[in-house]
Amino acid sequence: MSDELKMSVSPICAKDGKKYAFVSFTDGTRTAEGKIPDCTIISSHGFLETETKQLESYMKRELSQLKKMAAGINVMDNFLYGKDGK
Repeated sequence: MSDELKMSVSPICAKDGKKYAFVSFTDGTRTAEGKIPDCTIISSHGFLETETKQLESYMKRELSQLKKMAAGINVMDNFLYGKDGK
């Protein structure tokens, strides 16, 4: 298990007129996926319940920044050129 927790954010998705994005957390063998703007963990493998609550609290605190990150993702550029856009 790594000490470093990595996070990634999906592009904005929409269904039935509601916008959302996914936030993934991993530290090697453990993974968790959350959904914003709900700020809920929807799946978790290896994280304790107290840790998933901490991840939900983090998403609530950083919701504005997470939304900006999701809005800034250009899916086609990432597909064609990689995540750095080059």
